[in-house]
Amino acid sequence: MFSLPANLTHTQAAQLQQELAALACSGESSVCIDASALTQFDSSALAVLLDCRRHAQAKGKSMVLHNAPERLQTLAAIYGVEGLLFSTSQ
Repeated sequence: MFSLPANLTHTQAAQLQQELAALACSGESSVCIDASALTQFDSSALAVLLDCRRHAQAKGKSMVLHNAPERLQTLAAIYGVEGLLFSTSQ
């Protein structure tokens, strides 16, 4: 399981996107992400997670997000993407 860092803003997004894309291309059957450490984040976190989901789907895999903070769930709802990120992870 991949653990997200405590901070995930625009500054960290590009590097994390690359790491998660590589993970999505690995031999695992699904991409499991633990978001419990997230404390400081912005909409870049959603972009990173959606990009990871896209890479996983392109490889025929699912992405499962665990322990998403309530504020991340609220942000996803505001942007209308909660169904894409949380439908199979809660």
